[in-house]
Amino acid sequence: MDIALSRVYELASRSSRIAVVGAIITFGIFDLISFELPLSGQIVIAVIALLIGIPHGAIDHLITIPRESRVRFITFIIFYILLAVAAGFAIATWNQIGFQLILVISALHFGFGDGAFKSEWNESRGITKDGFVRISAYALPAGFLPVILPLTDSRALSALNRINPEIANWSGAINQTLRNITLILALIGLLLLLINKNFQAALDLLLLAILSLLAPPLIAFAIYFGCWHAVRHTARLVPKLPKALLHARSIKPLKAFISAVIPGLYAVLGTIALALGLMFFRPEYFDTGLLWTILVIIWALTIPHMLTTAKFDLQLFK
Repeated sequence: MDIALSRVYELASRSSRIAVVGAIITFGIFDLISFELPLSGQIVIAVIALLIGIPHGAIDHLITIPRESRVRFITFIIFYILLAVAAGFAIATWNQIGFQLILVISALHFGFGDGAFKSEWNESRGITKDGFVRISAYALPAGFLPVILPLTDSRALSALNRINPEIANWSGAINQTLRNITLILALIGLLLLLINKNFQAALDLLLLAILSLLAPPLIAFAIYFGCWHAVRHTARLVPKLPKALLHARSIKPLKAFISAVIPGLYAVLGTIALALGLMFFRPEYFDTGLLWTILVIIWALTIPHMLTTAKFDLQLFK
């Protein structure tokens, strides 16, 4: 049991829920008064939310390879960058196939990452780890709900056309089938969680489902990424960063959380600069707008980030 870390995880859980509930209430009111946020406004909010989420994956080099091993450290960074560049090139070149593949990869990464967060939180409270079936019952719908439902929503077509016309019809004839499978997966997961009296996880699935169905597609995904997944992953970084852990031990969960965010802030400015540069120097790939360019960069970084965090996520099944 580790009460200090438990408070950090609790802060992350509460903050992410507040963000999602706030979005649900806001767009619920918009729906009641028949107000539709202009697409340009949706894109601005989506860009901001996505940028907020970037730092959580920008310090993989600090938590994976000990700094004392200089050769391994440099080798890791080089491999990480090359893999991200290769992934970004593939997505930018083969837009639709790259988009389809990254959606599946992202959904699995998001879901099992959130499952790992819950497992680590339980461990900090002295609660026995869940088995593979229970973790999967939450992780699969938790990952696919905020990815598949928004992007198969009929409202997503105009947004995707605005971002990049080549990905607008990414789901083709199986659009409704994907939605149905995701909803069934969520229902099964919800029932299993309720049967096992895992009410916290059941509440999270319910919130993600409502957000994904109610909010405009771009905003639903961006808020999930920036205000839910990134927040919870950042909490998982606290035990791996000495300064953040020191704040946690001093019962200062907010300072501990901020200490885990600060090392990755450089990536926000770097992403903006890189996105603008790519749009200027390689317009044949990135002339469809800033949001598409930022998304390509985030997705490109997801590949090495996913492989890095898998090392920690796999501890779930030990």
